[in-house]
Amino acid sequence: MRKTRTITVTRKLGDPFPETKTDWAKVAALTDEQIHAAALTDPDAQPLPRDMRGLARIPNVKKLREKLSLTQEEFASTYGVPLGTLRDWEQRRKFPDATARTYLHAIEQGPEVVAVLVKGIPLARSLWGASVRNPSR
Repeated sequence: MRKTRTITVTRKLGDPFPETKTDWAKVAALTDEQIHAAALTDPDAQPLPRDMRGLARIPNVKKLREKLSLTQEEFASTYGVPLGTLRDWEQRRKFPDATARTYLHAIEQGPEVVAVLVKGIPLARSLWGASVRNPSR
């Protein structure tokens, strides 16, 4: 079995924290500029870009569905999304891939239009066995 460099520390509530080699007084004395410079030297801890370019916006599927006043079953049926996938997205167990994010953005922008378009696609209904409801409630 390969050894790892992970140390497991078990402590009970109220026990003091284990001693470390960290000089917390030095850490507390660091300026914001020094902290930023140190972060830039670490390739695994680069700061986020201020303009957020290059970052993917992940839509909040639950808020979108609630904004449309749809149950999970209605949303899944209307937009041809498997119910299990919708639940995974809402509970943040999984995240939509690039294509699904684009689809969700389209639903955000024009839910009625997307519902009508999906309703006209027999493949979506046959793949998931979903009966697409009338979007004009």
